[in-house]
Amino acid sequence: MLVRRLSARRHIRRLSTTVDQPPVLIETAGRVAILRLSRPSSLNAMTAEMGDAFAEAITELSGRCDEIGAVVVTGAGKAFSAGGDLQFLRDRAEDSAWRNTAVMRRFYERFLSVRKLPVPTVAAINGPAIGAGLGLALACDVRVASPAAKMGVTFVGLGIHPGMGTSHFLPLAVGEQVAARMMLTGEVVGGEQALRERLVASLDEDAEAAAVEVAAQMAAQAPAAVRSCVRTLRTRQEGGLEAALWREADSQAHCYATADYLEGLRALTAKPRAPPSFAGYEECSSDRPPNLG
Repeated sequence: MLVRRLSARRHIRRLSTTVDQPPVLIETAGRVAILRLSRPSSLNAMTAEMGDAFAEAITELSGRCDEIGAVVVTGAGKAFSAGGDLQFLRDRAEDSAWRNTAVMRRFYERFLSVRKLPVPTVAAINGPAIGAGLGLALACDVRVASPAAKMGVTFVGLGIHPGMGTSHFLPLAVGEQVAARMMLTGEVVGGEQALRERLVASLDEDAEAAAVEVAAQMAAQAPAAVRSCVRTLRTRQEGGLEAALWREADSQAHCYATADYLEGLRALTAKPRAPPSFAGYEECSSDRPPNLG
């Protein structure tokens, strides 16, 4: 379900945030479409319903490219996205590994359909972009962030392998060494560090306004030239993406069945907050590469 709002930018911040608010909104500002994750009370945490609405929005926008020249992806309220919804994450501990592989693969596909848009995409990271939320931002062509935004690949702290294409897109953005550090430590970085390490292209106190401005500049150029550039850039980036997505889904399905994942979930909701106490070294043996002799 979508809400279509054809509005001037000055009306964007007046959207309703009632409990009946659809999880994804489409707005327009000139020839720029704004695709907004809209679960602000949960920091735009991602659900299967949101994924379906997001993919529907991508399909609609793809059919409107005679009037839309670029798309900004952002979040309602104070966050871009805090990642996977807590109940969605809890449900994974109840499902079988084979089902979780399929569930996660479909979950990724819905949000990563942003890559199918023929026009450029700009992520406006207006606040926390964590886990799968950062994965969605990484899938966009350009990222603009607020200096106060926090960005992190925090999956390992929850007891699972990174997902949402992060293991593929993050090294392309920041290089192998920085990507390895972020993925293996679960480090959360601020805007200034994200800019230094090339995670984002620029910083602005009003990340959404800056992203709309960049997107408008793109939309003002020759459409055929811009869209061919988009295809060229994405083609270069997407070698190995499909294999990476399956590897992520399989690895996450394995991790969902471990005691450490349950411990990560417990720690995530514990009051007062305390780091998880992981102890599942014996569970690593099933993940050894074959034919080691």
